[in-house]
Amino acid sequence: MSDLIQLEAVVSDELVGKRLDQAVAQLFPDFSRSRLQTWIKNGSLTVDGEVKRPRDKLVGGESVTIEAELEVIEDHKAQDIPLDIVYEDEDILVVNKPAGLVVHPAVGHRDGTLLNALLHHCPDIAQVPRAGIVHRLDMDTTGLMVIAKTIAAQTDLVDQLQDRSMGREYEAIVHGVMTGGGIVDEPMGRHSKNRQKMAVVGVGKEAVTHYRVLQKLRAHTHIRLKLETGRTHQIRVHMSHINYPLVGDQLYGGRFRLPKGCSDEMIEALRQFKRQALHAKKLELYHPETGELMSWEVDLPEDFQALLLVLQQDAESNDMDNF
Repeated sequence: MSDLIQLEAVVSDELVGKRLDQAVAQLFPDFSRSRLQTWIKNGSLTVDGEVKRPRDKLVGGESVTIEAELEVIEDHKAQDIPLDIVYEDEDILVVNKPAGLVVHPAVGHRDGTLLNALLHHCPDIAQVPRAGIVHRLDMDTTGLMVIAKTIAAQTDLVDQLQDRSMGREYEAIVHGVMTGGGIVDEPMGRHSKNRQKMAVVGVGKEAVTHYRVLQKLRAHTHIRLKLETGRTHQIRVHMSHINYPLVGDQLYGGRFRLPKGCSDEMIEALRQFKRQALHAKKLELYHPETGELMSWEVDLPEDFQALLLVLQQDAESNDMDNF
């Protein structure tokens, strides 16, 4: 199913001499540059009724017309799945995602996802590509996500992700005791042998992760992380790469490990924590309609807090004050 859109704009004097693809980005700011490029190339966007090339220059006064179809999501069903809504208005929705909730349908998870929940909560979001989802969290990562409720908001939020003006901060518990914070600036791509995994690779895409120590524990560290880029599994891959893998990470954590002298309670807590100890704690962005800088922060989930408490008690019982 699709919606037909019909739009028209006249090339103003300020756009004289501009390339067509540059001009239409200003004439139709609700749509991404890549979408506009596609419409130029497939003939859905015309100038005075003629198909032009993206690089063709404009002389002013031309009529630019778009007659295109926007795909509407219909192969995914709306499902009444509870959402922990942190903020909502006409343009955006901010949710606190729980562990175990898949963001987007895929093989093995055709329904029961955040996308299905969004279609139920806000049916009109079906007209926004990917139901307004502009970034993702792994199934077992908890915390803040922003969803665009309109195409214009989605275009703006994607731009913020790309120009790195959207701030995303996480908290995690890693194996090993860090000496201090730092930066991991290592390119990432698909793992050469296991296509389900990502890895640090020499010819990968830029990936930059900042981290700082919140608390040193006896055999673990509680850290805060900030992303400059948003590659798939970035924090998990980068922390594993510097030999501080996330507690509970089944994919990148290596073999299960227990520190020496563990109490029974600590052994049980570590064995039972079967997801990566990672939480999207803070989100900061410019509102796509008002331009206002907005920020949200949410508490650590209960299982994360419970694990952290056990590790803190272990540190205290082993006289970590003198560490």
